[in-house]
Amino acid sequence: MHNEFYMKRAIELAKKGAGFVNPNPLVGAVIVKDGVIIGEGYHEKYGELHAERNAIKNCTESPKGATIYVTLEPCCHHGKTPPCTEAIIENGIKKVVIGSLDVNPLVAGKGVQILRDNGIEVETGILKDECTSLNRVFNKFILKKRPYVVMKYAMTSDGKIATDSGKSKWITCEESIKAVHVLRNELMGIMVGVSTVIADDPMLDCRLDTPHRNPVRIICDTNLRTPLYSKLVQTAGTIPTIIATSSEEKNKLSEYENKGCKIITVPRKTEGIDLNILMEKLGDFGIDGILLEGGGTLNNSALKSRIVDEVHTFIAPKIFGGSGKSPVSGIGIDDPSEAITLSPFDISKIGDDLLIKSEVKY
Repeated sequence: MHNEFYMKRAIELAKKGAGFVNPNPLVGAVIVKDGVIIGEGYHEKYGELHAERNAIKNCTESPKGATIYVTLEPCCHHGKTPPCTEAIIENGIKKVVIGSLDVNPLVAGKGVQILRDNGIEVETGILKDECTSLNRVFNKFILKKRPYVVMKYAMTSDGKIATDSGKSKWITCEESIKAVHVLRNELMGIMVGVSTVIADDPMLDCRLDTPHRNPVRIICDTNLRTPLYSKLVQTAGTIPTIIATSSEEKNKLSEYENKGCKIITVPRKTEGIDLNILMEKLGDFGIDGILLEGGGTLNNSALKSRIVDEVHTFIAPKIFGGSGKSPVSGIGIDDPSEAITLSPFDISKIGDDLLIKSEVKY
């Protein structure tokens, strides 16, 4: 019970780093001595001290003989900072309790072995599922070098994301809108289709009262139809903006580049650009996670391309009726047995709305 209590606290701390540590993992640490917490810390910002070193730095007394609870296996290699295993050994910590092992090949069990080789007791797997879930984005990016994609859409109780005339503001309540901005802060990129840019002229920035960052904005634009006067293009000099296109019109491309946009040329497929190749290129740029806020067309292409890892469905207690737009367009499937299956892992009430988070099962 004590192990779980302290690990839950470490998980709470780890979440505070959301939006600031990418492409590093979220990690929290708690140091306990004689039944009392004497130090806490978390990985606060990419390039700065890791959770273990922050917890040691914040100790109110010597951590010698203490137990440290950490959500992820301590690193054992030199990166932006020295190995955390060294700090644990040097400070005389006698026991390390770990939530989940690191999938990074540079660590992957090596950290545990180094600690044990130095006479430190190690216990693993405490709240393993919760700790692993913290780093869904990191784990995929490390293993596959591609971004983790979260598809988000808001719909009415009768499954509409817009009315017959295309109006969609606002389906969900203020609390749900804030939750989306939290997602924009947590994930490094945000992606939409050109039709959304033309119809809504969005900013796709993050608007929170607390410290936050703006995601890299990615426009899927096969034929380069993004208006030069759009907010995304006009603010590309201050917020990183990528246009993924199949167009090779150099003069036209240079107009966007002069505004500060980065152009990624992607081969064309039947439905538009090849989203799998785009994911590879975005991974090369170090973008580890993407919030997909596309309309029905892009959502359909993304699911058919199997790039979506997770779906966040906001459901408002409203009914539009009619033949309004669906979250996923296209001709759809013919047989219910062919449906893409979602595995819900979290269902919560946000204001008057319902939020269902699901893993995609292809």
